Amino acid sequence: MIDFCHRHSIGLVVIGPEAPLVDGLADNIRMMGIAVFGPNKAAAQLEGSKGFTKDLCKRARIPTAGYARVTSRDGALAALGDFGLPVVVKADGLAAGKGVTIATTRAEAEAAIADLFAVRGAEAVIEEFLEGEEASLFVLTDGEAILPFGSAQDHKRVGDGDTGPNTGGMGAYSPAPVLTAALEQQAIEEIILPTVAAMKATGMPFSGVLYAGLMLTATGPRLIEYNARFGDPECQVLMMRLDEDLLDLLLDVAEGRLARHGPARFSPETALTVVMAARGYPGTPETGGPIAGIAAAEATGARVFQAGTRLDGARLVASGGRVLAVTAMAPDIGDAQAAAYRAVDAVDFPSGFCRRDIGWREIARQRA
Repeated sequence: MIDFCHRHSIGLVVIGPEAPLVDGLADNIRMMGIAVFGPNKAAAQLEGSKGFTKDLCKRARIPTAGYARVTSRDGALAALGDFGLPVVVKADGLAAGKGVTIATTRAEAEAAIADLFAVRGAEAVIEEFLEGEEASLFVLTDGEAILPFGSAQDHKRVGDGDTGPNTGGMGAYSPAPVLTAALEQQAIEEIILPTVAAMKATGMPFSGVLYAGLMLTATGPRLIEYNARFGDPECQVLMMRLDEDLLDLLLDVAEGRLARHGPARFSPETALTVVMAARGYPGTPETGGPIAGIAAAEATGARVFQAGTRLDGARLVASGGRVLAVTAMAPDIGDAQAAAYRAVDAVDFPSGFCRRDIGWREIARQRA
């Protein structure tokens, strides 16, 4: 990677996935004098270790769920007695958005713990279940200054009506009206700013994008977890709405000059994306399935972002779990949903599937 950057005179590297950040790729590239958008290895622990983040929240008095860090199956089973039901069982490390179980019975919790330690054999976090609605808040930071960067709501469950297992995300929309201006400001003051300050104070200043998964409880926003990158499919809807040059923002973050930048400019319209996944996801996806109709989908005015695709000769085929993100914009969420599904229906992907209800909760709220 570093050799490639030098040979091609690369001036800025933007690291998208979480694994290279946690592995320290940003550190190595910065050592060679190349600007990087993304946190170093130490700061990336905010995503790489849920236990690290929970401990930081405890020290900085950041509102989050009660928790216990455990390093063995027996320890996890013992910790269950300190929590009511439902209870949340999380893998401590990276799990591609699928390392979380919300157990409604003791038996479910014990099974999740057994599966986690059988496969991972590392650490886990047992958490209090939080009641409320989830929303995502994005903030750019260079380790000192912060710049709010929009909101979104993801749809984690694989099936309509938020049923089935968790995934990396089956669709999203932005902005998230449920995260009002007042709630966003409260989250910035009580969660984001203390996090940035605590990371700096511990010698691990965070530079990049802080993606805060929030639970909007009766007592205000509480942090569920952090991602250290934009994430899919929230990134797609944020970028559709961004109304200025992304490169300038990324450079200001990478070079520690974010304080000079004014508020980020976004379209007031709603962007909504529908993930088309390969059959079998979030388990083992069926790869190799042909995909056609992308030009027809984009002719509707939508944008089709490709993820798990590859060329097989002249044919486009599926090569991963989440394959396409079909994204549309409109003045309101109902119209954005309709436009996105018109584009989805133009895609010919026989071995694929999608949820048909992205945005359902907000649409129902607006119709009530």
